[in-house]
Amino acid sequence: MDRGTVGSAQSGRLLVEVRQEGSSAVVTPAGELDHHTADLLREPLEDCLSKGLSRLVVDCTRLEFCDSTGLNVLLGARLKAEAAGGGVHLAGMLPVVARVFEITGADAVFTVHATVDAALSDGHDERDEDG
Repeated sequence: MDRGTVGSAQSGRLLVEVRQEGSSAVVTPAGELDHHTADLLREPLEDCLSKGLSRLVVDCTRLEFCDSTGLNVLLGARLKAEAAGGGVHLAGMLPVVARVFEITGADAVFTVHATVDAALSDGHDERDEDG
């Protein structure tokens, strides 16, 4: 029974674009990242890692929602990227998405940037923390 909840499966609820910027991959999920759409992000992240792009910048400017499943996709990618000598950088999170990271404590394990350009120019692990 569909009650119009966020978790209802619909095609086209998440679009993921990937581009290479130097030695980094910029992955842009647009829409809602949840249980039903998580694989749409997991697969391109893993594809980038398998191609040797271990520095992943996730452009969150068009990410409208992220639940625990989406968070786990990003955490899994982070572990694999760090094992390969890279990392996952999050950029431009909307407040509704940033809140999920704050309340779970995940913002402390990711490098978070205000913009994609800032993430791309940051060659070292510098965390942007609010305190």
